[in-house]
Amino acid sequence: MRNPAVRLDRRSLVALFAGLALVTDSRAQAASPAIFTPSSGLALDGYDTVAFFTQGQPVRGDARFETVWQGARWRFASQDHLDRFLAAPARFAPQYGGYCAWAVGARNALAPGDARYWRIVDDKLYVNYDSGVQRQWVRDIPGFILAADRNWPAILTR
Repeated sequence: MRNPAVRLDRRSLVALFAGLALVTDSRAQAASPAIFTPSSGLALDGYDTVAFFTQGQPVRGDARFETVWQGARWRFASQDHLDRFLAAPARFAPQYGGYCAWAVGARNALAPGDARYWRIVDDKLYVNYDSGVQRQWVRDIPGFILAADRNWPAILTR
């Protein structure tokens, strides 16, 4: 009998590769944006990037506390979080522009990141495509970060 967790990983990876094909296809026309914004048009799909550090969980941002940084709209749960971000945006922004950390490292490819699948490592925020991909990523976080750091940001212009 097959392990259902392995099956989920395989489905997650198939979905990820389908997403990679779409991202790769759209990149043929122009360089990818430095910050991934899903259909919402918001960085981290509207989650407050500061909250990962201060509250240890994803928290939805509020349209009243919004700014634009690196061409993307960012939302925050409070004025305090917005102010913290404005004082040091690179400290709070997700690594690799919010694209999937595993895909950037393991495949040298861009894939959507999902703020619900996140981890802070060495005081930096990383997001992954889904829970199955994140399980792959946690197997060798230092190795995938090292590889992704080599691939970023050149990956945006391919």
